[in-house]
Amino acid sequence: METKDYLKYIVDEIHTVVVATVDDNGLPVTSAIDMMDCNESGLYFLTAKGKGFYDRLKRREYMALTGVKGEDTMSCVAVSVRGKVKELGSEPLPHLFLKNPYMNEIYPTAQSQKALTVFHLYEGNGEWFDLSKKPIERASFAFGDTTTKREGYFITNVCIGCRVCEAVCPQSCIDFAVTPAVIRQENCLHCGNCMNVCPQKAVVREG
Repeated sequence: METKDYLKYIVDEIHTVVVATVDDNGLPVTSAIDMMDCNESGLYFLTAKGKGFYDRLKRREYMALTGVKGEDTMSCVAVSVRGKVKELGSEPLPHLFLKNPYMNEIYPTAQSQKALTVFHLYEGNGEWFDLSKKPIERASFAFGDTTTKREGYFITNVCIGCRVCEAVCPQSCIDFAVTPAVIRQENCLHCGNCMNVCPQKAVVREG
């Protein structure tokens, strides 16, 4: 999947996500927000200018979100994004209302819609996490003027192929066909067991 596919999944398949912002005391505050549209440049959503959420977005210009789809833990897909936001104002409102017609029931008149403004999450990093697959599947993506970060556990050249870590890997995602062994990042839970048991201290954490 490409970045646009992950963003489209958030909008079309999850839609309502939990967003975290930071208040004036440096404490996190969460809100349930609908992600209403997307393109290659990011995600679009709206809020009322009278809300504390609006104030936090304007002051910090940064947010994080997580959305989950699935009937239970073992059937769920979770997508998380964190990044920079900017206010676009009211100009995109007609398009967002057309794409999300239920908004007309919440703000039914042109006068009531004057309270609303649109934000663009235009730069960020994200993570896809699919527990419905065996082994689990994860992937990182980025958009805007940023790049995907290298995160997780990696095996260095100190590895001697002793396979002590094999028994403690919950997803059996370490490839011992080569030395040093290689962790398949797309299946790794980032639990850290391999690093904790390695007698050679060959496993390092990055990110």
